Amino acid sequence: MKTTEVPQDAALLEQHREVTYAVDEQGRYVLVPSAGWDPANLANRQAWKHIADQIQEALKAVQSGQASPLLFHMRRHQMDVSLLASYTGLFRWQVRRHLRPAPWKKLSSKVKERYARLFGMAPEALDELPREILLPVELTDEGETL
Repeated sequence: MKTTEVPQDAALLEQHREVTYAVDEQGRYVLVPSAGWDPANLANRQAWKHIADQIQEALKAVQSGQASPLLFHMRRHQMDVSLLASYTGLFRWQVRRHLRPAPWKKLSSKVKERYARLFGMAPEALDELPREILLPVELTDEGETL
């Protein structure tokens, strides 16, 4: 693709730019900033929709008493059990256990502090759930909700 052919479609994240390789007038590969292109925007929008669905499912599970608030925070930060265990220095079986409501309620303040520090919040805030889920992108495309 030539530097003049690099797509400049409306980006999903307006403030961010992608960098694409293109061929300049001398035939060399150069980096060219791109606002985005529709196929990538569609794929990213679908990925964010999937993330939003996972967060919503986690929120419902917590509200219905099937899971602890840790599940919501884990999903909101796009983590899985292995990653969360790695970042907190806990074993995976411990994190899985903490995802259940009963063990979560008995959890020591020291362990909750680890989770809170990782998520950048106060330990008391771990038990609070938001009214609505805020994402860094708008999940609509030309008036159509995905």
